[in-house]
Amino acid sequence: MNSRRPHAFLLMCCMMSSWIGGLTLPSVAAQTTQEPRQESVGKKPKGGVLLKTATGKNPISAPLLNTTVTMTISGLIARTTVSQEFSNPSEEWAEGVYVFPLPNQAAVDHLRMKIGEQIIEGQIQERAQAKKTYAKAKAKGQRASLVEQERPNIFTTSVANIAPNAPIIIEIEYQEVVRYDQGQFSLRFPMVVGPRYIPGQPQDIEEDSSSPQGLGWAPNTDQVPDASRITPPVQHPSRGLINPIALHIDLAPGMLLQNIESPTHPITLTKQETNSYHVSLQDVSTYAERDFELIWTPLSHETPQASVFTEQHEGETFLFLQLMPPTSSDSKTITIPREVVFVIDTSGSMGGKSLTQAKAALSLALSRLTPQDTFNLIQFNSVTHSLYPIARQASGSRIHEAQRYLKGLQATGGTEMLPALRQALTRPSDSEESLRLRQIIFMTDGLVGNEEALFALVQRELANTRLFTVGIGSAPNGHFMRKAAQFGKGTFTYVGSTTEVQEKMNNLFLKLEHPALTDITIQSVDSTIAEILPDPLPDLYNGEPLTVAFRTTTLPTSITITGKHGGRPWETTQSLIDAKSRGGIAVHWARQKIAQLMDQGTQKKDKTLLRQSIIDLALKHHLVSRYTSLVAVDVTPVRPEAQPLHTHGLKTNLPNGMKQEAIFGWPQTATPATAYLVIGSMLLCLTWIWSRRHHAHG
Repeated sequence: MNSRRPHAFLLMCCMMSSWIGGLTLPSVAAQTTQEPRQESVGKKPKGGVLLKTATGKNPISAPLLNTTVTMTISGLIARTTVSQEFSNPSEEWAEGVYVFPLPNQAAVDHLRMKIGEQIIEGQIQERAQAKKTYAKAKAKGQRASLVEQERPNIFTTSVANIAPNAPIIIEIEYQEVVRYDQGQFSLRFPMVVGPRYIPGQPQDIEEDSSSPQGLGWAPNTDQVPDASRITPPVQHPSRGLINPIALHIDLAPGMLLQNIESPTHPITLTKQETNSYHVSLQDVSTYAERDFELIWTPLSHETPQASVFTEQHEGETFLFLQLMPPTSSDSKTITIPREVVFVIDTSGSMGGKSLTQAKAALSLALSRLTPQDTFNLIQFNSVTHSLYPIARQASGSRIHEAQRYLKGLQATGGTEMLPALRQALTRPSDSEESLRLRQIIFMTDGLVGNEEALFALVQRELANTRLFTVGIGSAPNGHFMRKAAQFGKGTFTYVGSTTEVQEKMNNLFLKLEHPALTDITIQSVDSTIAEILPDPLPDLYNGEPLTVAFRTTTLPTSITITGKHGGRPWETTQSLIDAKSRGGIAVHWARQKIAQLMDQGTQKKDKTLLRQSIIDLALKHHLVSRYTSLVAVDVTPVRPEAQPLHTHGLKTNLPNGMKQEAIFGWPQTATPATAYLVIGSMLLCLTWIWSRRHHAHG
């Protein structure tokens, strides 16, 4: 054998081994859940899971979860109670840990633990202290519950010392503002945390004990230090659906409506007195596997031009304003040449219905291009690939070429979003191209764990580009969609099914093709306004209202709003004299302020002062945040010291329409672990063969 070949072969082996060993394999962990006491055994009845103890003996059942959601929508404010019933069907004492989603702007401010007739109110504490309070009660055998925020739209409920064959009910209460866009009000309630793609190198628990450890299927990594807390174990689809959910909504819109509908679930609608309605799920066997959306459309003459609410809280005045800007329905489609960059997620999690929806949406978008536009198409999974090296003129032949390219796309591999976003944000060096209006249309389910790195990239590289996100699938990452669009000075759109593609994309086209209201400022004559949120005020697009929250010492009589509409100066004055008094405005302002402080933390390395500001604000307004949690403890110990406590990470369903291969097989949301194991085995065999031949010829 040539003396150079063994060295070359060994070098290849080392490179392959290093490449394989450096990859995170969440797909394997997804099946084992990394919990000794949670290895599935045998077949389970629908809605339950049989689990082993740490010794592998005495199979026990994990706690069962039933959720009831009750909403009250009054005008623009929605108040929601999520009731989670943890039932322990086993003869062992149990602790249940459940990772679940809430709306990304939810202001969580109340926790109640119900044990029979007993109700224990939760207290807000700094997160580290709340964990200590919970751990101490858990060790003493006291029933306790803890609600923590992992992301603005991902929370964890922990319930300790659930007695054998007994339930504990946890009630979580939050507030949010309904969305208004294109003449319709809407509210979205997420039901399942979709499996996140976790990039980066796994962290050594002993070396980095500061990283919060969870019961998820992915280890913490250097890019996602809390991965184990946002990747709950997933129920294999072959075992049936779990986590039943009931939903009841009392809707008092404050105006006459022409339509109420849900594009995601069949609903039962009952009209009540004074133009209010009761909405419930039609199917009593509904499970937490897809987001719920409710849409209500007012009669055209009932659409409010302005809504103003105010609240007095601890010596300060808080104000909420939603104002309709001028419409562009009579304006001509923009004539400024555009450079449009389409980015489509083709990772494993997009397999099935999601990619079908994304292709349909992108195909429609391509058909709207004009010959004066230039465009490019970027797809990404584990790697990033673009149709052209740079944007090309949108001629008929090129659009036809792009349509053919689009049809051939398939879902496979991981969700390496950062390189694709970086490439899309790269601005052209050509002077003519740089004069174009540059827009990025980003289509994805957003199921990644490294959102902060993506937000930082957008803030750093955006320049004059505008980023529009399109959330695809039954359970997209709403936090990523909204925040990426906010930092990108664009808008976000949800497409939940192929039947929505035409309407939702047409609404997006109106925003892309009509001038926005830009450079918005708000002033009062007496200058009494202390703080306006969001800050800075965003650009507005066709059909969008201006929604702001104020904190002030004295309510001004009026405010003046200025901006540019279609490049021309625009101004309006809004009276505040008739502002209606109502609760929840201070909480809304505080939630927006916390979000603003968290956004500042995306760019700053030293977050100590920001962290303390967030803690102080959250404690003052009794809000759950990244640094504060709600904890409730029953003072009476109930679990005997001799009885062990079994901890269970409750499973979630795979989002509706997502192929099971996305996490249980290959291609996957994560890396193809099975393929890597095969490659590794082949390398070992080849090494052994080479070694035998080397010795034989030696």
